[in-house]
Amino acid sequence: MSWQTYVDDHLMCEVEGAHLSAAAIIGLDGSVWAQSSAFPQFNKQEMDNIVKDFDEPGFLAPTGLFLAGAKYMVIQGEPGAVIRGKKGSGGITVKKTAQALVFGLYEEPMTPGQCNMVVEKLGDYLLDQGL
Repeated sequence: MSWQTYVDDHLMCEVEGAHLSAAAIIGLDGSVWAQSSAFPQFNKQEMDNIVKDFDEPGFLAPTGLFLAGAKYMVIQGEPGAVIRGKKGSGGITVKKTAQALVFGLYEEPMTPGQCNMVVEKLGDYLLDQGL
């Protein structure tokens, strides 16, 4: 299965009538493995900061998580495993695997819990596969 298939079929899937607004799988080095068409163009510093928060939990809390210049307030996650952020009526979930970060961005009507479920389910699967 291609990485794009994981994004298209597993991250951008329908959940109770709602979909993520954007999704991607990004290597820990910042390389794009696959992304939805609406995934924002991030810069290297933003990705480096996200990776650093997994290594140093709480790093992003004072400043927020930035993706393509958009600021997300960092909310409760799982240190070293999941970062969650909120921005207006939407938000972001990032799950770290052994080799990559799985991103999901959402807007209403999708709920934070639905986004978390979709992103973390794929991330857990990839971890189980050693990826």
